[in-house]
Amino acid sequence: MLKERLVPFQAGDGLPCNLIHVRGDTPPSKGPVLLVHGAGVRANIFRAPTKLNFVEYLARQGYDIWLENWRASIDLAPNLWTLDQAALYDHPEAVKTVVRETGCESLKAVIHCQGSTSFMMSAVAGLLPQVKTIVSNAVSLHPIVPAASIVKSKVALPLVKLLTPYLNPRWGVSAPTFAAKLISLVVRLTHHECRNEVCKQVSFTYGAGFPALWRHENLNEDTHEWLKQEFAHVPIRFFDQIMRCVRAGHLVSVEGKPGLPADFVAQKPQTDARFAFFAGQMNRCFLPESQRKTYDYFNALRTDYHSLYVLPSYGHLDVFIGKHSAEEIFPLLLAELERRN
Repeated sequence: MLKERLVPFQAGDGLPCNLIHVRGDTPPSKGPVLLVHGAGVRANIFRAPTKLNFVEYLARQGYDIWLENWRASIDLAPNLWTLDQAALYDHPEAVKTVVRETGCESLKAVIHCQGSTSFMMSAVAGLLPQVKTIVSNAVSLHPIVPAASIVKSKVALPLVKLLTPYLNPRWGVSAPTFAAKLISLVVRLTHHECRNEVCKQVSFTYGAGFPALWRHENLNEDTHEWLKQEFAHVPIRFFDQIMRCVRAGHLVSVEGKPGLPADFVAQKPQTDARFAFFAGQMNRCFLPESQRKTYDYFNALRTDYHSLYVLPSYGHLDVFIGKHSAEEIFPLLLAELERRN
């Protein structure tokens, strides 16, 4: 039986965030590992109703587990966040909180999607010196998206911005406003890949696939249903930033805040962390070339130190929530967490 406690922390700009500290029945035999979710979900996304989810798996391996709810979390109040804000204010304070709570001088991190991009921004800016191993899934410094996503951003995004400051896949279950009803209608007319309206809204919101964030054959029925409660508000402002990064070919800041570079690959990364990059070959949100390019960037700086895995039968989020992930993926993630730097 896992035990958990909520550990609030205040981001650098005062926004209330929190960490969920999870431990097994016995004290952990290994150090802390921080799990960082993506956009418009929450820390709970790592705890799918599979035979053995990622949090349970890490607990069995003896890790001290910390789940970060940063400002993109649907467990927090909706806010018009940017990657800049998360990188500068959220992740550094989350890491400091784990260090303070555990008494450990260093920790490891597993980061996903926009938790990955924003965490990478923090790391290469030198804001996370305590983090020594970083396992990144789906996208990091070089976001590359399908051509259809670029077209959609040019055509649909300006229209959606006129209607609402947020998108919310949960509108597939309940559409409370005119904008929500209109977008839900568009999704029903264009997405026929399953009968789960939230699943279809997720694909409309985040990618160019049918579905976009997972392969249906990788999910069990319980997980497919569970996803209805795991997605909610995401600001349109975020999509503006990520498409700006796509056009630039790498991450860029958009708010000009002191402490962050304008261009995140224009100077040597200010971190000594070792990186392991994971990418689903079937990802229709961010193409696997995203992680290949970032791996090549780091490998050129320090040859044969970092790692890259391209997973043939996986997409985006099913890396963590797939019905066979515990057997096929988690051992690879574990090997990178346990590899000596």
